[in-house]
Amino acid sequence: MDAQSRGRADEIDPADQWVLNPRTGNYELRLGNSPAQQHSVSTPRRTRRTPSAPSAPSAPSPAVPKPRRGEGPPGGRRGGRPRGPAGGGASRRRRKALAVTGGTLAFLLVGGGLGSYLYYQHLNGNLKVIDTNGAGGSFKKDQPINILVIGTDKRSGAGNQGYGDAESVGHADTTILFHVSKDRSNATALSIPRDLITDIPVCPTKQPGGSVKQIAATKGSRFNNSLGQEGRDPGCTMRTVKQLTGIDVDNFMMVDFNAVKNLSTAVGGVPVCLAKDVNDRDSKLNLKAGEHRLQGEEALAFVRTRHSFGNESDLDRIKTQQQFLSSMMREMKSKETLTSPKKFFSLAEAATKSLTVDQGLGSIGKLTDLAGELKDMNLKNVTFTTLPVVDNPNEPSNRKATVVVNSSQADPLLQMIREDVSLTEVEKKEHAAKEAADAKQDALLQGNRAPAGDVRVDVYNGGGPPGSASTTLTWLQNAKGVYKASNHGNAAERLAATQLEYAPNQADQARALADMMGLSAAAMKVGTVDAGPKTPMKLTLGSDFKEPGTPLGAPAAPQQAPEGLQRVEADKAVCAK
Repeated sequence: MDAQSRGRADEIDPADQWVLNPRTGNYELRLGNSPAQQHSVSTPRRTRRTPSAPSAPSAPSPAVPKPRRGEGPPGGRRGGRPRGPAGGGASRRRRKALAVTGGTLAFLLVGGGLGSYLYYQHLNGNLKVIDTNGAGGSFKKDQPINILVIGTDKRSGAGNQGYGDAESVGHADTTILFHVSKDRSNATALSIPRDLITDIPVCPTKQPGGSVKQIAATKGSRFNNSLGQEGRDPGCTMRTVKQLTGIDVDNFMMVDFNAVKNLSTAVGGVPVCLAKDVNDRDSKLNLKAGEHRLQGEEALAFVRTRHSFGNESDLDRIKTQQQFLSSMMREMKSKETLTSPKKFFSLAEAATKSLTVDQGLGSIGKLTDLAGELKDMNLKNVTFTTLPVVDNPNEPSNRKATVVVNSSQADPLLQMIREDVSLTEVEKKEHAAKEAADAKQDALLQGNRAPAGDVRVDVYNGGGPPGSASTTLTWLQNAKGVYKASNHGNAAERLAATQLEYAPNQADQARALADMMGLSAAAMKVGTVDAGPKTPMKLTLGSDFKEPGTPLGAPAAPQQAPEGLQRVEADKAVCAK
């Protein structure tokens, strides 16, 4: 629990709030200020204790003894080997949960706090949930995961009004699109500059009474206006990111100033390194060069400062924030954190109190599922980067305040993320295997073509405009002579790129259809077993499909990041300059 939580105000260590109920022989977590138990202490029955979540928080009872030294949290047998922090089931569950890594402070700490299932109902009540009215959906276990983490500039909370703009509704001040690979081996955290000029799409937002308000689109607006301005909610930011990057956003997590203060305090401070002395009047950051451990107000000042490092721009502040988040992740993985019950409970409380999420992540159970997907990721395979931008050419040269996308660098970077290519050198053998697969794919288009009348194919719409399967069927039959084609309506799942699946003995048909549809080798997926003589191929139209005859199937994504791309590796400490 953080410093404002129940219990800490009375200097009660959260680890000491496990108490023995003599009536049941169970250890129970006691929170809040409810009356102490009135029954007397008696010898508990010698039964196996099975922890269960309390139905309502209550205060620790002075009539019930605390666990003896070495007993640790509940989960062990009385009289047997103690299950303390150094070993045992409860400790292993904590270590497993705290090992979860993520691309942002809130994302990481939620994973860190999910191991204590005895907190379930209590932590569930801490979460704030927003219905995004159809923006996003929910991550899937067998697909890449894209979580949008939004840090707002809202000044709510004790002590935050003094930072200026106290009436701010909260804009998208710090935004990171956290992409987790399909195989969960690596992740890319893409920062989106708040001063980026972009188009904000139409946004249907749920109102308190349940009605839906259509907020009009805005052209040429700052990205941070996608939240707060005109009543826009985080779903509007999700829609803006989808339009800007071409990447489907599954869920969002949102935090404000208090999150930085409370979470950095809960973890015991975040190590940072400064290459020079800093004294920033605006952020109130005043530190000497060297290493420091920051928490609370100092941690907030560090991530807010924009006049201390680099060229004093928001882009250099993004680098500082990425360094801070990387350090937070390393701290979470440290032995000092993984073996501390006190930090565990503090993080659980602070993290859930700090979070606002969409309905797809609106319970501890759903967050637990997300944490489980990320628990084995190594920090060396987590890379922070920033969407490449250049100064806005439409602004006077003497007052550059906004930026626009640098397409020459942004396009290949976004293609790598869309096609799940890591920015880190995950494993050399994986790259070699991919190169071999690419060469094999290129060979797919080399060979004979079957006559159009012999091509059998079922057409599905997996992301194209409504009616795409029907339109394509008509075009294939009337314009191309593919009479053995069938329309199968909507696919079971959406695809970013159109895909043709076929058997080895259908290669001639596949090459013929690829020529007609304008498919690249990357769009073709050959199976391992031959098909029957009348078995059709499967053509799924993806989000890249516009109309029949337009080239489809994007070329293979580059295997290396664009030259000069800004990046921060999560496993490496860097001094802010």
